[in-house]
Amino acid sequence: MESLQEKIRKSYEQLTNQQKLVAKYLLDEPNQVALHPAKAIGSMTGTSETTVIRLCYSLGYSGYSELQNEIRQSLLFPVIRENIVQTFHDSAYEYKDSEDVISFTMEQDLAFIQKTLNGLDRRVFDQAVEAIIKAKKIVVLGGRTSYAPAYWLAYALNIVRGDTHLYRGQVDDANYLISEANEDWLIIVLYFPRYLQETLFFSKAAKEKGAKIVGITDHDLSPLGPVADVLLKVSTPSPATLKGMSAIFTLLNVLVSGVSQADREQVQKRIKRYDQTSEQFYPFFQQKE
Repeated sequence: MESLQEKIRKSYEQLTNQQKLVAKYLLDEPNQVALHPAKAIGSMTGTSETTVIRLCYSLGYSGYSELQNEIRQSLLFPVIRENIVQTFHDSAYEYKDSEDVISFTMEQDLAFIQKTLNGLDRRVFDQAVEAIIKAKKIVVLGGRTSYAPAYWLAYALNIVRGDTHLYRGQVDDANYLISEANEDWLIIVLYFPRYLQETLFFSKAAKEKGAKIVGITDHDLSPLGPVADVLLKVSTPSPATLKGMSAIFTLLNVLVSGVSQADREQVQKRIKRYDQTSEQFYPFFQQKE
């Protein structure tokens, strides 16, 4: 069963402008939606009760009550530490000494990692892991400052999974990769502000060739949302690719660990071969006892 976030993400481009305002409010302010009727939500979003109800129909709900009940159920899970995250996000923090820098930065990282964990849908995560295991060819894509985590993910997946290619922008032949793409390919896309159009164009072209898209981004309504078959969201401070690397790398580490766990036997065989090759071709790196 699809979550509200997935329903909004997949149908967002087909919504009217007024419905998009309400849809974004549903994602950003679930607590308000859980407490107020459709008429009040219409007023809060500058739209109308009719727009709210029509959005419910567009998302496949029988009405506002069904949507509201789903949101209320989702809020029964442990509450995200929004107050801590918001404090860090909005703070005009003044450091008195180096200890302030250390504690503030590390506590901020921990808060956003926790928020990412709380927002991670296990079913969607399992879909991403399954897609990685089943793919015959994987291409990892991340432009500009997303290139660093993309590089690490491609490196790690080549150890535990193999057949993974890091797209290197202008160094690579994008036309060749897209022309070779098919339904057995998986494109893993890291997409954070400022969103790079080239990354989005490559993803759309590969999807048209039948490739499956796993997106890793900062928001359900990211431009990558309508393109991705599976979308994993990372909660980060702004700017994401400067301050949010800890949360991004943590999610990627969890993803690689999920693949290792789900395909344990094959992964162990690959790691053993990898170690044997290292000992054979790079013996001078081995320490003598």
